[in-house]
Amino acid sequence: MQAGMNSNHGNCRGEECLSRAGKPGPRDSIPAPSAEDAPGPPAEKKRVGNVLLASEKKLRASSPLLLGANFDDDSEAECFRDGRSEEVDRDTRTRAFFWCRDFLSGSWKTLHEADFQISIVSGGLSNLLYLCSLPDHVQCVAEEPHQVLLRVYGAILQGVDSLVLESVMFAILAERSLGPKLYGIFPQGRLEQYLPNTRMRTDQLSDPAVSAEIACKLAHFHEMVMPFNKEPKWLFGTIDKYMDQVLKINFVREAHQKKYKKLMKLDLPAELESLHALLASTPSPVVFCHNDVQEGNILMLEDEDHSLTEKLMLIDFEYSSYNYRGFDFGNHFCEWMYDYTYNEWPFYKATPDNYPTREQQLRFIRSYLAEQRKDTDCTTDQTQIEESMIIEANRITPSVVLMPTSSKKSSSLELQHVNQNVLGLHDIRKKNCNVHYHCLNLRWQY
Repeated sequence: MQAGMNSNHGNCRGEECLSRAGKPGPRDSIPAPSAEDAPGPPAEKKRVGNVLLASEKKLRASSPLLLGANFDDDSEAECFRDGRSEEVDRDTRTRAFFWCRDFLSGSWKTLHEADFQISIVSGGLSNLLYLCSLPDHVQCVAEEPHQVLLRVYGAILQGVDSLVLESVMFAILAERSLGPKLYGIFPQGRLEQYLPNTRMRTDQLSDPAVSAEIACKLAHFHEMVMPFNKEPKWLFGTIDKYMDQVLKINFVREAHQKKYKKLMKLDLPAELESLHALLASTPSPVVFCHNDVQEGNILMLEDEDHSLTEKLMLIDFEYSSYNYRGFDFGNHFCEWMYDYTYNEWPFYKATPDNYPTREQQLRFIRSYLAEQRKDTDCTTDQTQIEESMIIEANRITPSVVLMPTSSKKSSSLELQHVNQNVLGLHDIRKKNCNVHYHCLNLRWQY
């Protein structure tokens, strides 16, 4: 799942927008949380009974994903077009200015809007990300930052419960120095510390030193105790919700109906039923998981004074929850295959041959175990644990990766433990998110 540059960034938790599927409406009318006292620029308001409501249109930025879409084009090609924009619209710029002024204080408090600098970092359904900066001629007067990352929640993060949990999680991790600092939080998004970094590429995940350090970071993440529900409900809960939403969508335009029918040829409900049974027979401890350890969510900080162990930082915790440990392993191994910089539909490219070999997986697992055992004496059979974790990870992977063929780099010895006739959880999750993503995008285009 993608999210790029401190892309302290980043697949819908958007039941509201999906409930209007097939009905006419402007693309910028996506509902957003409203609050009379919400910080930011003055919003148009209307009174309903004794409640004062802010205009929905003034509370959420239009998605860069949609700004270039041609809503009069009913062609098949239009369904595949990359409509993302590199321009920041005027309303978003104004709101960003007021948020920075109100929350950051210091030099930001006296900054003129004409001097305010903002650029797009990335955009998608999970989040819209902007880099906000003071101009070079304006000096900081106290401890206020010169640059911040503005995160505006997208369609996926519309649920109030999800927003609260993710905000609490981000604040806790920031306090523990396990994530970027938090400078401001409001119903529509938040202001985060901008950390200059080099964007990690997909092929760097297989670098032995980088892979070992990612394993160490994940080991620490899994040891955290967080004030959230300890039941592993996130995985199937998310898939079930996406499935329900996708199956209920209706389209009017012929091109969209054609695309929808093509996507729905995937028998996701049948796959999901098999996977429920498969996971039930897979021993995997429940830990606090990141759930999206891919290259776009790992910062390589630009600081020559620090070692590699201090340069890597996991970010983007909107999917983090208590989950089966094997999911974090399997999902990360699958991310070795996916390139999210691909600019044609479906906007990612899979290369199954890049899936880690057995030896690469073992190196990752050994680094993980070594980090967790630093302060403990363990007499458990190391080989037995490693084999068990190999099984854990590969029950979460696409079956196409696990099939032993002459083109595969791995001998796939773990297949003796894995049901080859069912797809892995990552595969159905990737398919489901992809179907959900494109159905939602088609609905907006309508």
